Amino acid sequence: MSNSVKIALLALLAVFVALQLYPVDRANPPVTAALDLPEGEVGDILRDACLDCHSHETVWPWYSRIAPASFFVADHVEEGREHLNFSTWTTEDVESRDHMLEEMVEVMEEREMPLRSYTLIHPEARLTGAQRSLLIRWARERRAGLRSSESREPYDAAEDGEHDRREGRG
Repeated sequence: MSNSVKIALLALLAVFVALQLYPVDRANPPVTAALDLPEGEVGDILRDACLDCHSHETVWPWYSRIAPASFFVADHVEEGREHLNFSTWTTEDVESRDHMLEEMVEVMEEREMPLRSYTLIHPEARLTGAQRSLLIRWARERRAGLRSSESREPYDAAEDGEHDRREGRG
């Protein structure tokens, strides 16, 4: 092996080691205002395919501690939580929840979620057509329930969560 190859490899190793020193936020804030997930298949699908990126209940895999993968994983989780966070669901107003559910339907119909990079490593998150249809139907039903409850009375986050539990939509 030539000296220039050895120097290049040592430089790459030094960069790799230096990247490990860069802090990556892998925090899971407390879950205090979560959507009560429905029982059965919809809840199972949400847990398997959505909650790692769309809640404060992220299970951080071993590779999320090794740069550069740590940067990608943390960025995907941060972006996922910004768009839809089931852990802060009851703090959102009805309009915001309605919009999030509308977006959920759209990305499910367009097969944009779950991300391919996620399903490659997490086969349990690969959704069948029937599972996609089930989630879409669930999101549409929740939207309809939100809109009908909004027209009846002013929004109250605590009551909305209770309403969801009474209606079995948790």
